[in-house]
Amino acid sequence: MVAAHSQPGILEPCLPVGRSLAYRVATGGDPRPALARLQRSFDPSDGVVGLGVPLVAALGCAVPGLRVFPAMSGPGTIVPSTQNALWVMLRGADRSEVFDRSWSLTALLGGAFEVADVRDTFVYRGGHDLTGYEDGTENPKGDAAVAAAICAEGGPGRAGSSFVAVQRWVHDLEHFHGYLPEECDHMIGRRRDGNEEIEDAPPTAHVKVSAQESYDPAAYMVRRSMPWVDALHQGLEFIAYGASFDPYERVMRRMAGLDDSAPDALFRFSRPVSGGYYWCPPVDGGGRLDLSRLGL
Repeated sequence: MVAAHSQPGILEPCLPVGRSLAYRVATGGDPRPALARLQRSFDPSDGVVGLGVPLVAALGCAVPGLRVFPAMSGPGTIVPSTQNALWVMLRGADRSEVFDRSWSLTALLGGAFEVADVRDTFVYRGGHDLTGYEDGTENPKGDAAVAAAICAEGGPGRAGSSFVAVQRWVHDLEHFHGYLPEECDHMIGRRRDGNEEIEDAPPTAHVKVSAQESYDPAAYMVRRSMPWVDALHQGLEFIAYGASFDPYERVMRRMAGLDDSAPDALFRFSRPVSGGYYWCPPVDGGGRLDLSRLGL
């Protein structure tokens, strides 16, 4: 069963605390020894590891389906690409343990990789966005989640892998809370109280624009997004796993207004500031990252 060979954090629910780390390949660094150390020492139950095109290309390899995150621009919208080489989403029940793991991870990769970005994340009110709306309501479950998120074919080193889109959104909550509650509900397409979908919501409501079943073919993904807050800003670390990048890309194009010139209402109070695509390798029979596809 391919799910048994997927990294656990893809299909399991988010733990209370996370840390999203992106790395670039250091100038003159050889990533192979560091990846070998990562393969030996990293416990996949501690988080999810993803490799980007810059790293795979530096190894002289290719992963079918892996590509660079595409920058997009629609009517009044900008979707930037900030592709990095390696991404790790650490997860845990306690912020102290996640911090310690991130420190150890960066030391493990030292010399070959440099930290490009770090963002601490957390579960807010049992699974809500900072706007107060429940997040991930339409996530597929059970076998449907496996089919949506996990590659079933490709043989050893490929079956059980996944592709992930990682995108940081910054919310202007002051602006958002300036709307009347009913206006907020119609921007999202659900009632904040009770999470009921609004049948007559405008076509630009987020729930309407991103309805996975409304695409042809359907754009099912498994989302493991988490809120974040720093001293000046706040938002959502959007994380979506798929058997390919195609579902995410179709949804993002429509959200940006590239299909019908009507952007998602989310852009009225939030904006993406980063974006990267990564391949999440499977785990082998011993529970270690399977990097055999990369000759490791």
